[in-house]
Amino acid sequence: MKRNAFFLLLITFSLMNSNGETLRELAETRGIYIGSASNLRLQTDKQYADVLGREFSMMTPENDFKFHKTHPENGRYTFESGDAYIQFAEKHNMQVRGHALLWHQATPKWVTEAEWTRESLLDLMREHIQTVAGRYSGKLYAWDVVNEYFEQDGSVRKSVWSETIGADYMEIAHRTAREFDPTARLIVNDFDIAKINKKSDALYEWVKDAKQRGVPVDGVGFQMHVPFNYDFDEVEFLANLQRFADLGLEIHITELDVRIKEPVTPEKLQQQATLYGDILRACLKQPACKVFVMWGFTDRSSWIPRFFTGFNDALIFDREYKPKPAYHTLKSVFANKN
Repeated sequence: MKRNAFFLLLITFSLMNSNGETLRELAETRGIYIGSASNLRLQTDKQYADVLGREFSMMTPENDFKFHKTHPENGRYTFESGDAYIQFAEKHNMQVRGHALLWHQATPKWVTEAEWTRESLLDLMREHIQTVAGRYSGKLYAWDVVNEYFEQDGSVRKSVWSETIGADYMEIAHRTAREFDPTARLIVNDFDIAKINKKSDALYEWVKDAKQRGVPVDGVGFQMHVPFNYDFDEVEFLANLQRFADLGLEIHITELDVRIKEPVTPEKLQQQATLYGDILRACLKQPACKVFVMWGFTDRSSWIPRFFTGFNDALIFDREYKPKPAYHTLKSVFANKN
């Protein structure tokens, strides 16, 4: 009896110890970064900061590195918020993804409503990248250089950058970013590219051509804002990842969240958990997949209710910072338990 009791105690201790491992500890054993988009709540909400620093090895500032935040007026840059993320990351031994140097939706009106020639806007673009990427040179794991460059049909998205400079603005942006931040991985980040379709085909062809011509591009970022009943096809997803990996690129899951249509039920939460687990499992099957970042971690601070009417609860911690089924599923997948 004593012998059996000893082994039972040993097994119980082992299980408790395993369950006590954080996401970042488990991700480290699998050789990838686990991350979350973050906001300045980390300065005012101790629970938020504690969970972020404990569970994640990477963060993406949700808005504060974007053009309209860092460069709100012509000739004026603001870095107080951006610097706060770097300080937090250094304190908690985290990596930072810079998001994003250029994005059509984060371009301020002083840019979009002004009159520019190709050369004058090129000068502004280069100055902006030099100033922002240069300030954080050597401090970031990666930059999303141009966010959402393509339309759904694979054409170049219309923006002040593409319509004034031309479609080559992304190439020029990548070359400039490499010049002023030589160590950061330079990523092409977009949505609706998880499946093989016109958009992901266009991105693939652009990257393939860019690599052949010596344009510095180091990886592809898959956003993956999806509903809980998303039709995830692992075979197609892995085939898609493989063609990018074959070009020598890193794969980053950059903005994953799984929104639930209200009312939220235990069944939907389990469906959400399964989908989170399936996407992580696929990432772990592809050696080029180095980054798994969710677009936030707590339902207390999420963009979903503001942009998707009738949907909510998209993240892996609830509003009280309690782990949801999705959190436990991710831990199980990392531990290779299912």
